[in-house]
Amino acid sequence: MGKVNLKKGLGPKSLSGLFSPRTGRQPAAQGGQARGMVVFPKEVMYIYLLEAAGENTLFEESRMKLKVLGCSGATFPKHHPPGFLLDDRILFDAGSLTDVLHEEAQMKVRHIFITHAHLDHILGIPFLADNVLSGKKAHSVKVFGIPTVLKALRRNLLNSSIWPDFTVIPHSERPVLSLNALRIQTPVRVNGYRVTPYRVAHSVPAVGYLVEDKRNRSFFYTGDTGPTGPTWRRIGQRKIHGLIIEVSLPNSMGEMALKTGHLTPRLLREELLKMKEMPERIYVTHPKPQYFKTIKSELQGLHLSRLCMLRDGQTLRI
Repeated sequence: MGKVNLKKGLGPKSLSGLFSPRTGRQPAAQGGQARGMVVFPKEVMYIYLLEAAGENTLFEESRMKLKVLGCSGATFPKHHPPGFLLDDRILFDAGSLTDVLHEEAQMKVRHIFITHAHLDHILGIPFLADNVLSGKKAHSVKVFGIPTVLKALRRNLLNSSIWPDFTVIPHSERPVLSLNALRIQTPVRVNGYRVTPYRVAHSVPAVGYLVEDKRNRSFFYTGDTGPTGPTWRRIGQRKIHGLIIEVSLPNSMGEMALKTGHLTPRLLREELLKMKEMPERIYVTHPKPQYFKTIKSELQGLHLSRLCMLRDGQTLRI
C-alpha cells in the first residue's frame, strides 16, 4: 500500500495533490501500478474527506463535527429549513430536526440554540418535545435564546393553544423543555464548548452564535441576517475557522433583501470586507431554492476559493 507522511499542522493546500479533483481517489502510481489505500501515521488518527462545491478538502477527525440537517431558505421537497447539529447533541436552529433524524438520534439532542423566532428556525422544537415525552425515557431539552425569542416561543407556540406548553409538561419541576435566556456577548459553556450570542440585523430580534472549542477552533453561524457592521467589527478581529452565513436572494433583489433583513452575493462581499481577517472557510446557507442557480452563479463571480454553498445532509469538519 502507498504511504503518505503527514506532519501536524500540514494545511489542506499541501495535500491538494493527494486526491484527484473530481473523484477524491488516490492517483495511480507511476508505471501503471494499481491504486492503493492511503496509510496515515499515528499522529493523525483519521482524515475526513469533505466534498464541497466540487472541491475535496481534508479535515482531521479531532475538529468539530457539524451536521447540516437543513440549509434552505424555503421549504420544498429535498429542501429543508435550517438546522445544524454539533457532535450529535447541540443544535443550532431547529427548522429541520424530527423530519430528518430518526428517533435514536433525536433523543441525543439535549441543547438547542435559536437565532430568532421565525417559524423556519423553530419548527422542530414542538415535535421533538412530543417525541421526548412519548419516548422510553423522558428527559429535558435545554432551549437557549435571547429573551425576546423565548418570549415569542411561549406566547405564540408553546401556549397550550397552538401546541401544548412543554415547559410545564410533564410537571413544572422537570419539564421536557427548559427555556434559558442568553445575554448578548455573554458566553455560556455547553459540553466543552463556549457559545456566545452576537446581535445581527434581521426583521425581528436575532443573534448569531460564535462557537469555540478547547483547541481554539471556532465557527460563527449568522442565522438570518442583513448587513451587520457592529458584529463584524467585534468578531472580525479574530480567526474564524468557519463562517456559516446566509445569502437568501440574488443581486437583482437587493432592495428586498435589505427590507427583510437578508443578504445577496453582492451584500455578502460588502460584509466580508468589514472583517479584518478573512475566515478560513465560508459556507453559504439559506438560499431560496427558486433562485439557487442564480445565487450560485453570482457567488462564483466573487472568485472566493474558500467559499462554498452548503447542502442538506453534508457534514462539516471545522
